[in-house]
Amino acid sequence: MLSIYRHMFVIPDLRKKILFTLAMFGVYRLGASLPVPGVNLERLRTFQEQQASGGIYGLLNLFSGGALENLSVFSLGILPYITSSIIMQLLTVVIPRLQSLQEEGEGGRKVITQWTRYLTVMLSLIQSSGITYLFHIGRFTGGIDLIPNYTPGRVALIVLTMTAGTAFIMWLGELITQRGVGNGISLLMFASILSQFPFIIGQVWAQTVDAGRPTRFFIVLAAFVLMIIGIIFVDQGQRRIPIQFAKRVRGRRVMGGQSTYIPLKVNTAGVIPVIFASSVLAIPALIVTAIPSDNVVIQTVRNWVDRNLGAGGSPTWWYILVLFGLIIFFTYFYTAIQFDPARQSELIQRQGGFIPGVRPGTATARHLGNILNRITLPGSVFLGIIAVLPAVAGAIWGIAISFSGVSILIMVGVALETMKQIESQLTMRNYEGFLT
Repeated sequence: MLSIYRHMFVIPDLRKKILFTLAMFGVYRLGASLPVPGVNLERLRTFQEQQASGGIYGLLNLFSGGALENLSVFSLGILPYITSSIIMQLLTVVIPRLQSLQEEGEGGRKVITQWTRYLTVMLSLIQSSGITYLFHIGRFTGGIDLIPNYTPGRVALIVLTMTAGTAFIMWLGELITQRGVGNGISLLMFASILSQFPFIIGQVWAQTVDAGRPTRFFIVLAAFVLMIIGIIFVDQGQRRIPIQFAKRVRGRRVMGGQSTYIPLKVNTAGVIPVIFASSVLAIPALIVTAIPSDNVVIQTVRNWVDRNLGAGGSPTWWYILVLFGLIIFFTYFYTAIQFDPARQSELIQRQGGFIPGVRPGTATARHLGNILNRITLPGSVFLGIIAVLPAVAGAIWGIAISFSGVSILIMVGVALETMKQIESQLTMRNYEGFLT
């Protein structure tokens, strides 16, 4: 195994890409520790000593790599770009103009990417304004006002700084994709989540071992390892649908006649359904967090949301069941967007292919749809179990576990994809890789 790591740095081109990626990680982590202008640093240190975690704040802080806790330039993290990318991907299915741009090839995709950047800036302006207000009223900080000089000019400066930070992260991700190894945006999110794991493990240790329950700590670690193994196993699982192409004779040449297959993954939707479900559940929490609670009705609604939809500390069984149901729904929804059986059937028929034992056309589309529905069910249930398992442990034992199933899914998925890219580079040069 050590020889494989040595081979990674023997190849000059691959070594430069890996070192460049690590250097960009360093720049990203540096920006996550620089507070925005206008923050009271003494109150910020007091807030950090409280070790605030859990709820919607804990989720946002995890995905920003702790930048939100520092109220730094990169407080928003890469989430605005991911959200805008998902929105554009969904709009591509609905709006014919976007669909035609996507089918145009590289030129059309560049236009969609540019619109995604504009949408990212708009979302960053909205989110940074909301976060600035929440830190001013002390909603996330236990009543500590981190921005005492809350004037329009100071707020505009903080909002523009956070928005520029998100744009800079987006640029870093594109640089890593072009000059580094792997997908830059995914790797930055991977680095954000990984940077918070020492704090998370220490938090679980304090709530289990220091509280006189060391067995629970080792159960959590064992469940964490089993979740990683399960994610790798399911991520590699696929259903191969055989495709046979008819022979065609042109002059003296015989064309076609090959057999191939369509690989349908068990988890076709990836982590997108979990992100969708978490975002939907976070919307009520964010709304009631920002609304002042002078009214009795609003206070009652806020208390109910805090107690049942994960805006507070420990998750409840109501939150777990709603999250599980939303994940299954969004898995089927996003899978239907990603893979259209009718369109795939038309493409196979146009290329002169057919599925053995199935008539071309409508019968093929129905056959593909039935297979897709059958394999999506275990994939969606698996996603739901992985996502709610930490929350279930927290609800049973009454402890706050900051890491979620979506964070583990993202980490393992990004690590596998990056390993595959390094593997292809090593295999191309006749070196032994990670997976072979």
